[in-house]
Amino acid sequence: AEIRGHRRTYVGAMPGRIMQEIIKAGVTNPVFVLDEIDKVQGGSVHGDPSSALLEVLDPEQNCHFHDNFVNIDYDLSKVFFIATANNAGAIPPPLLDRMEVIDFSGYMLEEKLEIAKRHLLPKIMHDNVIDRRTMRFSDEMLKKVINDYTREGGVRQLEKQLSKVVRHRVVMLESGEKCKATVADEEIRKVLGLPVHNSEQRRPEPPEGVVTGLAWTPVGGEILFIEASLSKGKRS
Repeated sequence: AEIRGHRRTYVGAMPGRIMQEIIKAGVTNPVFVLDEIDKVQGGSVHGDPSSALLEVLDPEQNCHFHDNFVNIDYDLSKVFFIATANNAGAIPPPLLDRMEVIDFSGYMLEEKLEIAKRHLLPKIMHDNVIDRRTMRFSDEMLKKVINDYTREGGVRQLEKQLSKVVRHRVVMLESGEKCKATVADEEIRKVLGLPVHNSEQRRPEPPEGVVTGLAWTPVGGEILFIEASLSKGKRS
């Protein structure tokens, strides 16, 4: 009903969200952003939104989109739909077939470092009314927070972890406690605890029976050490 609209026989009937937004935009060719479309659930007793979206997103059908409230066909072929998803595998296959998939890779360590220095830290420090004269992050400490306390394609968790450290420093300064301007490893461990993620390091000479492998993850590559085990077999 949210997509196709309510029938007029119902109390409080309204057009669907598609028609409501087109009326609000005032044009026949707006851009629609469908955020987190992979969270759309399948059919249930309350209806099947993924099936309703098929009629909206399919260019062969949406020229005759029917809203139950308006009760006439409307041409959606001029509307440009953009859908976002974190996991394309969670999108129902018939719905995914109507889309052209564009993959965006996550940020690398160097990119996260620059984003933290140029955007995240200035914003966090401004919000907490603290300046660089009383608190500074070195590149080494930023890399430590990125590698040991976050594992993601974006920077949302990184912003949360940096905010915790900055708020802790504000409390220290307000209580009159003396501390160095540069954030040290001990302060990060005190606020964030022990490292949450540990990455394997390449060994110069791996022991016998151990080989180095590479693994791909959505948040970056990892080194794996694969070890062979020896067991007694049966002679034929």
